Amino acid sequence: MLDEQFYMVAKTFQGLEEVLAQEIRGLGVQDIEILNRAVRFKGDLKILYSANYRLRTALKVLVEVESFPAKNDIELYQGIQKIDWVRFLEHSMSLAVECVLFSDHFSHSQFIAQRTKDAVVDQFRDRTGKRPSVDRENPDLLISIHIQDTKVNVLLDSSGTSLHKRGYRSQLHLAPVNEVLAAGLLLLAGWNGKGNLFDPMCGSGTFLIEGAMIAMNIPPGTFRPNFGFEKWKNFNPDLFTEVADQVEQNANFKYKIVGSDKSSKSLQLARESIHRSFLDKKIELVHESIEDFIPPAGGGIMITNPPYDERIKVENILGLYRLIGDRMKHFYKGYQAWIFSGNPEAMKSIGLHPSKKIPMLNGPIECSFRRYDIYEGSKKAKYQKPQSR
Repeated sequence: MLDEQFYMVAKTFQGLEEVLAQEIRGLGVQDIEILNRAVRFKGDLKILYSANYRLRTALKVLVEVESFPAKNDIELYQGIQKIDWVRFLEHSMSLAVECVLFSDHFSHSQFIAQRTKDAVVDQFRDRTGKRPSVDRENPDLLISIHIQDTKVNVLLDSSGTSLHKRGYRSQLHLAPVNEVLAAGLLLLAGWNGKGNLFDPMCGSGTFLIEGAMIAMNIPPGTFRPNFGFEKWKNFNPDLFTEVADQVEQNANFKYKIVGSDKSSKSLQLARESIHRSFLDKKIELVHESIEDFIPPAGGGIMITNPPYDERIKVENILGLYRLIGDRMKHFYKGYQAWIFSGNPEAMKSIGLHPSKKIPMLNGPIECSFRRYDIYEGSKKAKYQKPQSR
């Protein structure tokens, strides 16, 4: 079905490309190209399985099949027909087509998807007299068409549902941080499990769970019920089992991971997700608002995603961010604090100078990920050289 070595494209959030590339290098891959919101790399079937199972910052892993030029639907149809689809499909299998479109030559992604489906089905009917069925919800093979101007890229979606769906979230919180984004922010913050981690406005606990999984080296695919490639003609269950068994978890994590929130409903959602990920003994939840919560002693990383005043409305958003800054100054000494927000005006109310600003996107919202170093003493004293006698 696939060559021994082939090219793949892992999709991610804007701003996480370098983090994803570093993760891919960790799989033993050297042939890597960083793209916009994606990383292209070369590997074999084992790398494909590992990428889906182990990459924390990938949303999808797509396999490149073919590329060709097309300026209209006739050329598109002809290009799709030249691909030998019997390599990937049997008439008893189902398919679906999705389309990503950036072109003045094509205007409707649904029409592109329909013409692609027609080309594949017609090829089967002409060759065998039978045709695969279409299943838009749960296909055996999901074909992904990317058109940039006149260049058509044909790829196969090996992931199935988005990889941010880890399998541990019990219900949908009002404004949860996407799991892939949360893991990426933690890795950007340098979180490696060698210290305490806490979130004073933890909501449904995504930072806490992703942080614990990083600290204990629990692969993000551990709790997923399935991946798209498990329905492919060439699926090798023994190889996939080997990939999963090769990961050695770290059971020696000795620090604290603590989350606090004033909402009992949010904490209940967090508790259910933590239980589903078997992390009950590793994560502590505290029912306290940010003005009352005091982090564990010993320093570490604080990371939080306060409301932007977008999906969750806040009566006094500037006052909330001012409170966050005051608590950081007085109670977070020894911590490296990271705040992810899409409200730049509110961020000014924190009243501390960030040592780092990283522009990010959360869906359509332009965000900033900012680091604040909270020293035990004053910053001046920390770097003051001792006087010689």
